[in-house]
Amino acid sequence: MMLADQAFIFALFEYPFLRYALATGLIMGFITPMIGSFVVIRRLSFIADTLSHFSLAGLSIGIFLINTLGYTFISDPLYLAIIASIIGAFIIEILRGYYQNYKEISMPIVLSLGTALSVLFISLSGGFNTSIYNFLFGSILTVGNRYLAIIIATALLVIVLVLVYYKQIVIVSFDELYARLLGIKIGIFQFVSTFVLALVVSLSIATVGVLLVSSLMIIPVAAAMKIGKSFKNTVVIAIIFSEISIIGGLWLSYELNVASGATIVLINILILLIVGLLKRFYVNKRLKKRQLKTAQENE
Repeated sequence: MMLADQAFIFALFEYPFLRYALATGLIMGFITPMIGSFVVIRRLSFIADTLSHFSLAGLSIGIFLINTLGYTFISDPLYLAIIASIIGAFIIEILRGYYQNYKEISMPIVLSLGTALSVLFISLSGGFNTSIYNFLFGSILTVGNRYLAIIIATALLVIVLVLVYYKQIVIVSFDELYARLLGIKIGIFQFVSTFVLALVVSLSIATVGVLLVSSLMIIPVAAAMKIGKSFKNTVVIAIIFSEISIIGGLWLSYELNVASGATIVLINILILLIVGLLKRFYVNKRLKKRQLKTAQENE
């Protein structure tokens, strides 16, 4: 990353990679909390972290094939990360069906498998290198127009699916049994939602990295839930918080010459803390007013 020798806003006009990074971040900042809202409702918050680690297995295999075996037909290990994430998502769904009463144990199993494969192929590739480091902690400033095109296509797919099937998605997310009674095909819903979730998680790796993907998807939603009046309202607020963290994180990353993924996540955490404190202050203030009013009425 270059040192900031001019204001961030002016650097955007001069350096194409900053524009690509900002565009990528804004798009990911829009779709990740949207997907994350449904993930939280289904009590699958841990799934993003699980799939990101399974994506790392795909990345490690890709780097091993390219650097060690010389398979140049694999132009970018990120493609294998996407495939691995989708495979991991379907393994989770299979295990969730197998362990009906203990569905949550599917994710630690898949995470463990992904982590083991990652360590194995990283060691076979000669240990950690710059590529692995960038994928672990994110390197949004290195994304190009090809990656941006994939992000745009994915975002359009997510938006269209949410707009067309919004009611069905909400019903299934809140109550699968009720959805079955309404005749909604749960199997098809799970297949499509699993595929889209895996795609978004794997693509988020370039933004904040494997170790921080779940924060981009979950933390803005957690903050929005504190002040959202309805589900739609919560989704909108989560997207706003996410976009603030993306813009602020990129700006700080540029100004301080530090990792962009870390600054994005830290701003998300800061927003969550501020919202929590303000909510607590507001609740305490209302409680005191109510107690004062009750005391005056009793006099």
